[in-house]
Amino acid sequence: MPKMKTRSAAKKRFTKKKNGEIKRAKAYRRHLMTKKSTKQNRQSRGVAYVHEADLKKIAKLLPN
Repeated sequence: MPKMKTRSAAKKRFTKKKNGEIKRAKAYRRHLMTKKSTKQNRQSRGVAYVHEADLKKIAKLLPN
């Protein structure tokens, strides 16, 4: 049986943690920051984790 390959797109976006959580970046941080409120910019900093409803799907893309 062939080896499972990791999805390149998922590899660039997600990081597996030791405790089973998957770390992700927050959305709406790429451009057009001036028209967004300071509060929105501040709250979208930092780390976010994949919701448990989506965890199974994302974990399938990252077998290794």
